[in-house]
Amino acid sequence: MLKSPTNIKGFDAITSGGLPAGRTTLVAGDAGAGKTVFALQVLAEGARTYAEPGIFVAFEESAQRIKNNAQTFGWDLDALERENLFFLDAQPDTGLLHSGEFDIEGMLAALEARVSAMGAKRIVFDAIDIILAMMPDIGSVRHQVFRLHSWLLEHELTAVITMKSVRDSLVIPGLQPLDFMQFMVDCALQLNHGIQDGVSQRSLRVCKYRGTAFEENEVPFVIGSSGIEVAFTSNWDYPEIPVSDERLSSGVARLDEMMDGGYFRGASILLTGSPGTAKTTLSGAFAAAGCERGENVLFVSFDSRSDEIVRNLESVSIRLAPHIQSGRLRMQSLRALTSSAETHLLRIRELADEHGATCLVIDPLSALAKSGNVGRAPSVAERMIDWAKAAGMTVMCTSLVDEGGEPMESTPIQVSTIADAWLHLSNVIHAGERNRALSVIKSRGTGHSNQVRELLLSSDGIDLTEVYTSGGEVLMGSMRWAREREEALAKREREARAAQERARLQAETSELEHQIALLQDRLVSKREEESTLHERYEQINEENSKTRAQLHRLRKGKTSRQDEAGDDEQ
Repeated sequence: MLKSPTNIKGFDAITSGGLPAGRTTLVAGDAGAGKTVFALQVLAEGARTYAEPGIFVAFEESAQRIKNNAQTFGWDLDALERENLFFLDAQPDTGLLHSGEFDIEGMLAALEARVSAMGAKRIVFDAIDIILAMMPDIGSVRHQVFRLHSWLLEHELTAVITMKSVRDSLVIPGLQPLDFMQFMVDCALQLNHGIQDGVSQRSLRVCKYRGTAFEENEVPFVIGSSGIEVAFTSNWDYPEIPVSDERLSSGVARLDEMMDGGYFRGASILLTGSPGTAKTTLSGAFAAAGCERGENVLFVSFDSRSDEIVRNLESVSIRLAPHIQSGRLRMQSLRALTSSAETHLLRIRELADEHGATCLVIDPLSALAKSGNVGRAPSVAERMIDWAKAAGMTVMCTSLVDEGGEPMESTPIQVSTIADAWLHLSNVIHAGERNRALSVIKSRGTGHSNQVRELLLSSDGIDLTEVYTSGGEVLMGSMRWAREREEALAKREREARAAQERARLQAETSELEHQIALLQDRLVSKREEESTLHERYEQINEENSKTRAQLHRLRKGKTSRQDEAGDDEQ
């Protein structure tokens, strides 16, 4: 089936390409549902984006009022009207008394000439129930509706017909329901507008679409500064984003160590915890670190005013004011109950685009799940993270959870499964003292610490202590200080005793060394005495030998010379 794209965000996704080209689409809804805005946007986008001339037939409001009301959307209808748009005022004069059978032949004849002259491809009949209410009976209504439908098919126009509905039934005041029109057209849309717990909610449902697949479930939509945006995403809505291995600092050195170097660029980080566990403080540290890297950061708060956040974070040496003044950081405070979750998503996207943000902080994202948005908050949160990652932003979201000991396996907004990193903050209450603790539940694609660290906030900044255990128990706060002090005193006592023992041993060693030195001196003296005695003994032996030899010679009556001569002869 040929389709005419509407360029309405999300709508072309749920219809797999747009409205049926050359066929009729019925748009029904209650008051304020956005029927006229939808129809006019289809025409404006057709003329502006796809160069398809269009005609707008207004049965309820004047064309000028409709154009004035649409000025806030930035479509520049006046410029489009000069070339590709034509507005026809067709409001019936209710003061006239009609006699005979009323038909639309005259209007169709005039439109045929206009279609031919401008080569129109699209046409809108807005609030057709106004003109049908002038018909005398239901038979006449059916005849005129079928005549209009045949005329549209004959000219192969992509048509949008809008009319009122009550509880999903098409009605004309004073006549029977016109549900037969839903069977006649090729595509039927139902727009709803209601109040849930005091919050305005709009939704859209494709009731039928011949010849093609479409999203059958009801989907929410909002009317923003650029028109209608349908809250629906599919895989082809986002381009393929290259995966980055770049690490971004959390703003806390020891937390970066726990995360094996920090967060991945383009990742989604979820901080959960009960009130007072420092979720906003860690978010502020991340925002400050991003600004210091030269990135643009958007910080959206649903709980506190921006100036209060700046003041409060000064107490822990996180200074955001210079970054706000430099233009790197944009702080925006919103209130969850003032608008629907879809409207908040649209607003955050607009703010991020205006600021050129590469880092986004939403504190807390769980605020979107307050009254009036409970059922839609998970879907909005998921699409917000998908959009941020598709835009290449690193997004940090906080979520409020009830204190319950071990971290929960999911969060109220149900985004824990799609978050790339999940950090849980908790209060540890022991011995009448409350202390903050941080643990990393998961961090995809990177190693991370499995320890529960105590989180300390002081005028020097944020710090995470090393895990301290005693007797198999993790101690924090004053109990840790007291136990550390006890261990320090015990250590000093052990060191003192060890020093005394070392001194005693050194003294004994010195005494032994002195004794050894004396013995060595005596040994040397004895060896010298032994050597002298040996030499003396040798001298005595030599003298004795000489004496014996002399006596021998004397006994034989020989002189010494004769003895020597005799010895020579021998």
